[in-house]
Amino acid sequence: MPEARTPAQIEADIVRRREQLAETLDEIGVRLHPKTIIGDAKARVASTVDHTVGRAFVAVNRLVTDVKSGLRHEDGAPRIERLVPVALVAAGVVGLLAFSVRRKR
Repeated sequence: MPEARTPAQIEADIVRRREQLAETLDEIGVRLHPKTIIGDAKARVASTVDHTVGRAFVAVNRLVTDVKSGLRHEDGAPRIERLVPVALVAAGVVGLLAFSVRRKR
């Protein structure tokens, strides 16, 4: 049979549970406060952007490395047959950009 509790023990339990409920309600209030929600959302967005930028950096770095390796022989000498077309395309793009800027004026 369970032990009978005194009124003082019951009252102490009630006080303890009230304090626990007050702490829980305070925590819920903090979690649901608009500033907390906005701060959490900003942190998630910043984390996602950092992750995306990091992945983009790795991809671009890999692409540049691949392009560089494709423009040189294994011994490090430049591959003229690949450099000339790249240089011509780059010159054409620069020329078109210069022409379009001049035409707008």
